[in-house]
Amino acid sequence: MGSNAFGQPMLRKEDTRLLTGRGRFTANMLRPDMAHAAMIRSPHAHARILGIDTAAARAMPGVLVVLTGEDYAADGLGGIPAGSDLIRLPGTPADQDFAFRPEHPALARSRVRFVGDSVAVVVAQTAQQARDAAEAVMVEYDPLPAVTGTAEAAAPGAALVWDEAPRNICFRWSAGDEAAVAAAFARAARVVRLPAINNRIHVGSLETRGAIGAFADGRYTLSTGTQMPHGLKTALAESVFRVPEDRVRVTVADVGGSFGIKNALYPEQVVVLWAARRTGRSVAWVGERADGFLSDYQARDNVYTADLALDSNAHFLALRVKSTAAVGAYLAPKGQLSPTSNMPALAGVYRLPCIHVAVTGVFSNTAPTEVYRGAGRPEAVYLLERLVDHAARVLGMDRLELRRRNLLSPADMPYATGLGLRYDSGDFPAMLDTGLQRADAAGFPTRRDTAAQRGRLRGLGWAHYCERVAGSWAEHAWLELNPDGRVTVLIGTMSNGQGHETAYAQLVADQLGIDPADIDVVQGDTDRIPSGHGTGGSASIAIGGAALADASVDLIRKATPLAADALEAAEADVVFEDGAFRIVGTDRKVALQAVARRLGQHGAPALLAANGFWNPSGPTFPNGCHVAEVEVDPDTGVWTLASYTMLHDFGRVLNPKLLEGQLQGGVTQGIGQAACERVVHDAESGQVLTGSFMDYQIPRADELPPLVLETLPTPAPSHPLGVKGCGEAGAAGGAPAVMNALLDALAPLGVKVLDMPATPERVWQAIRNAR
Repeated sequence: MGSNAFGQPMLRKEDTRLLTGRGRFTANMLRPDMAHAAMIRSPHAHARILGIDTAAARAMPGVLVVLTGEDYAADGLGGIPAGSDLIRLPGTPADQDFAFRPEHPALARSRVRFVGDSVAVVVAQTAQQARDAAEAVMVEYDPLPAVTGTAEAAAPGAALVWDEAPRNICFRWSAGDEAAVAAAFARAARVVRLPAINNRIHVGSLETRGAIGAFADGRYTLSTGTQMPHGLKTALAESVFRVPEDRVRVTVADVGGSFGIKNALYPEQVVVLWAARRTGRSVAWVGERADGFLSDYQARDNVYTADLALDSNAHFLALRVKSTAAVGAYLAPKGQLSPTSNMPALAGVYRLPCIHVAVTGVFSNTAPTEVYRGAGRPEAVYLLERLVDHAARVLGMDRLELRRRNLLSPADMPYATGLGLRYDSGDFPAMLDTGLQRADAAGFPTRRDTAAQRGRLRGLGWAHYCERVAGSWAEHAWLELNPDGRVTVLIGTMSNGQGHETAYAQLVADQLGIDPADIDVVQGDTDRIPSGHGTGGSASIAIGGAALADASVDLIRKATPLAADALEAAEADVVFEDGAFRIVGTDRKVALQAVARRLGQHGAPALLAANGFWNPSGPTFPNGCHVAEVEVDPDTGVWTLASYTMLHDFGRVLNPKLLEGQLQGGVTQGIGQAACERVVHDAESGQVLTGSFMDYQIPRADELPPLVLETLPTPAPSHPLGVKGCGEAGAAGGAPAVMNALLDALAPLGVKVLDMPATPERVWQAIRNAR
């Protein structure tokens, strides 16, 4: 069936529009008649609000309204949803729940709890007038003790972010067989411990956040950049404005990157709608870069202790992990997800008979944390792969030999992990061997010796991962066949740079046997698209694509009577093959687009609508191996990434070019976290010291070597298209591969532990300490 579009390296349909300046991002939707909002934010990490004087601001030119937390409360608005329920993995205690889930109003009323917390908003005729008036709002604060470090927030005697949360505890959560793990450790020949930190990240998407609110005829309309339009609609209707969902519409045009931080509701999105209702004007807010460093949700920020139990033959017996995870000052809508529900990635690619993980989520006087590319999987993979390398060194074993003794093989499939997953496919030994071969690991000793002659240290590192994706929710999709032969895709996922216009057109073209250029993709309008989970978890093709395949079958079924009429045959004698309807046993056929021309004629409907649905029975398991090689100058700590090779199994690949782009972007984010990215706060004041790209470093293209990608696919047995999902894999492998390579280079000097980011200063200090 189809046009054989599946698997072809088709160029992105949207790129001509985007590269020629015809993209439609939130800032492109501003109109002259719109009012503009400016947020007043707290300069303190923790303080009481003693008073807000808005009189001078209200009297300034162009000002329409100045709103505070008191106004917010008086209007009876609810808060931003604070985290969804904790997921229950095997071994999770039945009575386990949040210790405290605070209300998160769009404007703080009595206390501010992080630098950047929203205090008030000015709405004026122009953006400049709003900014000028915002500076005239006088807020009187009474500073309070603050705590910004994750370990420090969990320590006895730490300053309390919330009086109602003793020890700053937001939640406690655990999973796995604690008794079996304890028994395994009791009989273990060796136990290896690794403390590790997963550093706090600022996402820094290319497009800053923005929102435009309108209110008319009792309906709220929000135009914004988000991954999950329907989720925002529900949160606004149910939690904030407390109105029926049909009174809220969310529209999304182009989104300039998100990686998780734009999928949840923010104060500014609430404020522009509220201000629009108060003023009778459409109200726009477009964040500036410096503003984003304070107010965007941040990511990662975990402190770990991991213990690995091994028998006398260096076989893994059990893994025990204790984690302290920072949720920030408020629990973001998905703030609990990364440190809990994706912890099953701790099983990795190894025979690990039993695992137990305990997580404590703590408040700190920092911006809330949210999901970020991988949403807990990269954190778990980083810890595990660092631990395996560390164990090999402690045991005096070759790192590769320790892995090979414990790698799962195809003969082990299906394999039940210690945290409730059931791997159904994958050839992990072949992935490792091929990755090392493509990276020329055999030639590494020669390259290391050559580097030594130049006074440099050379290191080789690798990281394996296996993650679950696309098994947690269902998705609907719709197709419309028009009389001109064009097909419209309507789906509730939302592209934020991945290339959905291309991917969905390519997939449907393959199913229907038409040209992808004849397919239009509609996303991002909750009025036109009835429902949708949104984009996340590498699930757009794996779940949304499966729903579109089902919708294609439905469209063919509904078009068959028209085809039979065109062929003057009985419906039972007509089949759809190779993009055309054919009479069985003959060469008489008619293409789908020729059938479309009969729409609206002789009683036929003017439009042929079809729908599809996919509810996965379980997740898919993409997996891979990354190999990094680094070179270090021991005198300065400066190091370079000499080469990088990625081997992956994503099942059937829809578009190799899109896949390559996903992997290059994801691995660069992982490398960035390992090399240079870290949100830093002043320990005493809580001020953000990395408040711009002058202070917060992200990797640049000229700092990276060619990122070599190869796929070794094993089709997903449980998926109708055989695909597994690829969006987060690069981020999962990048950080541990680089850090393992760095520690391999530094091992001869006695450096045993190094946390991210491995800046030149940190590397230099580690060398000095070891010496």
